[in-house]
Amino acid sequence: MGACMALCSLASCASCLCGSAPCLLCGCCPSSNNSTVTRLIFSFFLLLGTLVSIIMILPGMETQLRKIPGFCQGGSTIPGIENHVNCDVIVGYKSVYRMCFAMACFFFLFFVIMIRVRNSKDPRAAIQNGFWFFKFLILVGITVGAFFIPDGTFHNVWFYFGIVGSFMFILIQLILLIDFAHSWNEVWVRNAEEGNSKCWFFGLLFFTILHYALAFAAVVLFYLYYTMPDGCTEHKVFISLNLIFCVIISIVSILPKVQDASPQSGLLQSSLITLYTMYVTWSAMTNNPNRECNPSLLSLVSNVSSSSQPTPTSAPGMVQWWDAQGIVGLIIFLFCTLYASIRSSSNAQVNRLMQTEEGQESAKVESSVGDDGIRRVVDNEEDGVTYSYSFFHFHLLLASLYIMMTLTNWYKPDITTQAMASSMPAVWVKICSSWLGLALYLWTLIAPVILTNRDFS
Repeated sequence: MGACMALCSLASCASCLCGSAPCLLCGCCPSSNNSTVTRLIFSFFLLLGTLVSIIMILPGMETQLRKIPGFCQGGSTIPGIENHVNCDVIVGYKSVYRMCFAMACFFFLFFVIMIRVRNSKDPRAAIQNGFWFFKFLILVGITVGAFFIPDGTFHNVWFYFGIVGSFMFILIQLILLIDFAHSWNEVWVRNAEEGNSKCWFFGLLFFTILHYALAFAAVVLFYLYYTMPDGCTEHKVFISLNLIFCVIISIVSILPKVQDASPQSGLLQSSLITLYTMYVTWSAMTNNPNRECNPSLLSLVSNVSSSSQPTPTSAPGMVQWWDAQGIVGLIIFLFCTLYASIRSSSNAQVNRLMQTEEGQESAKVESSVGDDGIRRVVDNEEDGVTYSYSFFHFHLLLASLYIMMTLTNWYKPDITTQAMASSMPAVWVKICSSWLGLALYLWTLIAPVILTNRDFS
């Protein structure tokens, strides 16, 4: 009986996948704004592709597949059946490249289709906000096709696409973190003014000190483990410059003129940006091919120099996919992706950068209730879209490339040896993105002071 009820529930929810707008015809989905539901579902597609990529790159996956009789070429066989599947392609870094290539193509397709959509009355808005089953089929079809791409130079060329896309996505992550910090500070300050001020101000002070303490501890560890007295000059320059830049933005954020022009700016935002900058610096240094300046996590934990024992990347073709910076990168990626789907910012500068409309998302919209008493998803974009459809898909396209680089540790494929190796371009991309991100944040602080004739509120 329970199974029958479950099947009926699933059948009623199936209409969500084929409607002209998300969940307008079913009661299985919660009452929410149309724009929010759409972004969450597209983000779910991205997270689903990320999960598949993670499974494909798990250590030992190829070995387990080869044990399946009659499946992999060179694996267990069944008499009379020829093994046709090339398991080198469906697992490992090659599978991640192909899976993320498919996701990038999928989001690029919608990026092109949704250019200059102004409101939900545009026929293309129905494509954006519905037909999820068919969209899923399109994604699956592109993914299947991607696995038939010949090896050749595909991985080497797509690596450079990943480098450029990841550079841009790191900047978007920084913008989202700036927006999150502004919203966080704004809400807590408002709560402090309306209620128990000591409690809220203590919370702001605590997290500000915590962020700076973690960043300072990171700098100390960087100098201890990622530099040498007579070497690793690049790392010393990276750490020192980013430390100086973070001190500068922290001082600028509390200058009287900056505070008068932007009362919402403060040390909480600067501390969070400082901590994120230190993460990007660490991530860059872990891609240095010089193993003396880039010790493995195992050697750091065991307090043994990486030069005295082999590391997971010391042998050709042996790649340490799962390291600490990759895991932290995935966590930050998940946070930023979900935040981009539900964000409602009052920061005008960030809204201009992210192509969203100020305040529309948080507007009170009266829920639509059907004859059966079920609350439906509300179309809150009849007068105008609350975010740029095209830019949102471009953001997810860049996220697909960033995931590809993160899961493969930013290693560069070698088409001659079929091995993976760290590369200096990945180091410079990350460091330059941190510098550009800090410059962008500094501009958000000083722009209201310099351009007094413009409205930055």
